[in-house]
Amino acid sequence: MTTTPSAPDGSPGTSMTDEEYGALRASAALWAGTSVLITDERGRVLVQRVDYRPSRLLPGGAVDRGEPPARAAARELWEELGVTAVVDRGLAVDWVSADAFGAPGVMRFPGEIVHVYDGGVWDEGRIAAIRLPGHEVEAVEFVEPADLPGLMIPGDARRALSALRARINGGGPALLEDGVPIAPGVLDRVGALGTARERLHHPFRPGPVPDGLPLHRSRGWLFAPDGRVLVLLEPGTGAARLPGGAPGPADRDAPWAVPVREAGGTAAGTAARPLYLGHLLDPAGPYALVRYAAVLTRLGPPPVDPDTGRAPVRVLATPEQALELFDRGPHGAGELAAVHRVRESLGLPRADRRPVTELPGSVSL
Repeated sequence: MTTTPSAPDGSPGTSMTDEEYGALRASAALWAGTSVLITDERGRVLVQRVDYRPSRLLPGGAVDRGEPPARAAARELWEELGVTAVVDRGLAVDWVSADAFGAPGVMRFPGEIVHVYDGGVWDEGRIAAIRLPGHEVEAVEFVEPADLPGLMIPGDARRALSALRARINGGGPALLEDGVPIAPGVLDRVGALGTARERLHHPFRPGPVPDGLPLHRSRGWLFAPDGRVLVLLEPGTGAARLPGGAPGPADRDAPWAVPVREAGGTAAGTAARPLYLGHLLDPAGPYALVRYAAVLTRLGPPPVDPDTGRAPVRVLATPEQALELFDRGPHGAGELAAVHRVRESLGLPRADRRPVTELPGSVSL
């Protein structure tokens, strides 16, 4: 009869028979499942309404015996949405504890390992190709990330938001325990996407603001030398915004000064005089929301807001990552293209996607 060392590395120790070792490992076995995170072009998350529970779910399901998880995810997309897709990028791996699911005792739920995959960004044509199976999945909808906690059970919502933040960051999959990253990044720590994103669906116009049209707000895409931009995150809510604000009477002839002033005040930054980027036209006003771009030269320690007692969280993100933290609707692509045109004119590189970086203290740029 052969024996198996109890130590995984084969080091000397108490030995067991193969049968005993197998029984021990079987007693610690977990279920395996998959989920697929899909968003539309506005960054809203696809969730399913199913006939066997009141909460919403991401597409996915159980991994069959002997089935690789990625293949299981692709199979579930076909069975649930009628869509053939290659699933080859992981966003998160979640260890779900036995008591986190709230399963009835008769189910004898042992815990689960859930693999979350990136289903990509779906355009209108791909969404229109969805074909529901006629059972289990009653409907699909795209919802704001901040709405997930109200639609899903807590662990599922935490997992989906953690996976979405991991997608924005890029890089390897996030390792989760009951939906919470074991090594949280800045987006996780501030709870980014957990509150409603700034919603601006106004058309973007690269030309000058028409005469007589009031200016409602002025914001800046402020570049670091590596091609990333400064984004401010509210420490209590995770809400994201670009530096800037409402122009005052003194700014009537120099609205470009507003994002520079806020970069110096709220963000403790120093920036060169901005270049005009364009404006968003809000027909409800009507008024214009102007956009500028400039190069940051340095950042000092962030000042504390006297009203909240907290300093803003300053991060560097690629322009694409920054846009994913907002809801620009169908006009975001036009603003992003203008940002990159100005970036090129400033002689700055196009930044590769990397984890969003927090900027504490003083930073020379």
